[in-house]
Amino acid sequence: MTELATSCHASGAAGGPAATGTPHPLDPLTADEFRAAAAILRRDRDVDERWRFASIELREPAKDVVRAFAPGDPIRREARVTVWSRDEGTPYKAVVSLTDDAVVSWEAVPGEQANMTLDEWHEAHEVLIQHPAVVEALTKRGITDLDLVLIDTWAYGHSLIPQGLQDRRVGWTDVWRRSVHGGNPYANPVMGLHFVVDLNTMELLQVEDNPPPAQAPVMGEYVPSLVPGLQPRTDVKPLEITQPEGVSFALDGHELRWQNWTMRLGFNHREGLVIHRVAYDGRPIAHRMSFAEMVVPYRDPSPDHHRRTAFDVGEWGLGFMTTSLKLGCDCLGEITYVDAVLHDTRGEPYTIENAICLHEEDDGVLWKHVDEQAGAEVRRSRRMVVSFHATVANYEYLTYWRFYQDGTIQCEVRATGIMVTSAYEGTPPAYGTVVDERTYAPIHQHFVVARLDMEVDGPENTVVVTESEALPVSDDNPYGLAVVTRSRAVETEAEGRLDVDFATQRSFKVVNRTKPNRLGTAPGYKLYPNSALPAIAHADAPFRLRAQVIDHPVWVSRFDEEERWPSGEFCNQSRRDAGLPEWTKADRPVADTDLVLWHVFGIHHVPRPEDWPVMPVDVVSFELKPVGFFDRNPALDVPPAPDRCH
Repeated sequence: MTELATSCHASGAAGGPAATGTPHPLDPLTADEFRAAAAILRRDRDVDERWRFASIELREPAKDVVRAFAPGDPIRREARVTVWSRDEGTPYKAVVSLTDDAVVSWEAVPGEQANMTLDEWHEAHEVLIQHPAVVEALTKRGITDLDLVLIDTWAYGHSLIPQGLQDRRVGWTDVWRRSVHGGNPYANPVMGLHFVVDLNTMELLQVEDNPPPAQAPVMGEYVPSLVPGLQPRTDVKPLEITQPEGVSFALDGHELRWQNWTMRLGFNHREGLVIHRVAYDGRPIAHRMSFAEMVVPYRDPSPDHHRRTAFDVGEWGLGFMTTSLKLGCDCLGEITYVDAVLHDTRGEPYTIENAICLHEEDDGVLWKHVDEQAGAEVRRSRRMVVSFHATVANYEYLTYWRFYQDGTIQCEVRATGIMVTSAYEGTPPAYGTVVDERTYAPIHQHFVVARLDMEVDGPENTVVVTESEALPVSDDNPYGLAVVTRSRAVETEAEGRLDVDFATQRSFKVVNRTKPNRLGTAPGYKLYPNSALPAIAHADAPFRLRAQVIDHPVWVSRFDEEERWPSGEFCNQSRRDAGLPEWTKADRPVADTDLVLWHVFGIHHVPRPEDWPVMPVDVVSFELKPVGFFDRNPALDVPPAPDRCH
């Protein structure tokens, strides 16, 4: 389901390869460890060539083990593995000890389907494009050059699977056609034509072939050589970013150090980039930060789109979709890249080169004041950026975790790529925007779920909700100016299903009440939910039942090692959300304990003509800002620019 981005000319210089570093319990699995995990299951559980490996990932050690670890301590390595036999179909979950060369646990999960895999996606295209029924359906539409055809397989929600096929591992397909070799396939949907395929047998089960509207004369190309009359701008001068003395950060194995920040970089098939053990000046802030789900429902009920809801993390995996970054295109300046190692469905490892980009950026003014006697004092802000990019079929998700000198953490997602479109005849459908001749792009949404395993000054954390309130006019408040804040602690998980409120400027802080600061208040980090959005859907809509996590933008749960996936571990062909909404029904206490903060944010995308044929980035973000974590501005010690700004 991934197509690599077009390369471009590089500028700047990449940093050298990362040092090997001291081994750490949170280091991602190596190529040898992937092979070993697969080999152990082949030997001990008869996992032969008819089986597929859906996922192999590090089983992260318990938090107390990680906290107590010192360089040189022995490290136990375990892998979580999900496999299934194409003959039986039932997924099996295993824990494999790489240290002991043994299977620790082996559990069948009947009634579920493992995540989709890239191997299946490619194999489905290869099999279907040669199938006589597919060739005939394409020929009927005047499509005979099969090299121009892209068959794109999607996962199903259980309620939408055709009758009689619910117990099989099935996918449904879109069909796209390039106008020319190297052209944009998404410019030409082959409407009304969809195939249902058994992904275990690669058997074509059904052909949906409905009369399409007449092909619209679109101009959907974006590669410059294919855009008629396009003349590149000539007034763009070079912009070079240099650091003559080198970068200010250090990468030792998977540990990143920059100014007062330290963290560890992880990577797996499902989440892609994971950031562990985030600390400022040695004080812990978060044990682990990542994206745990991404739900993309298309809000168009027409036959071509009603099944189109993607769980990009749970059904496919952002790690599997991660693409290699190009210097001067995706990252600019003095860059250090980190490779990532994943596996295919045979359990064989492969490397994604330049999967993670590390660099520093200027961020404008950090703080400033001009005094008539002391003059101007100005400090420029600099930020450390850790990024990766995932290509999920037609869309690109560019993810940036940014760490600032004042202790702020920002997470930004930039969505770009190609919109899904359809031709129409007569009146434009109400469910989208006209973007080309007789062509519309459906309204859709992107819900991203960030999993923030917080550890603010230690594990004894509490979420505090604060509202601002204007006091009534009174003798003490004659001008109606007074505003006060009222706070309450979230005591249980039932109280931890939280919504934003613009009217009261509701805020959410993770604090440590066991370690008051010098001012007597609890040190904390405040979530700024800058890009929360509502579901805008009936509660019984199939996509919403499968993703009840999108019902609230903020959730609080008690930490449990097994509670990782907010829409359930098995999203492929899922019936209902088996994750966060189910776990929190236990209503466990979450005050002064080890908790997880979940934040749902994203994009309500009503397409614009300007988004076609390739969309400029749509930017959404959230921030975690220190509140009482420091006694005063922690960036007072940032030096001025040499011979300037003071």
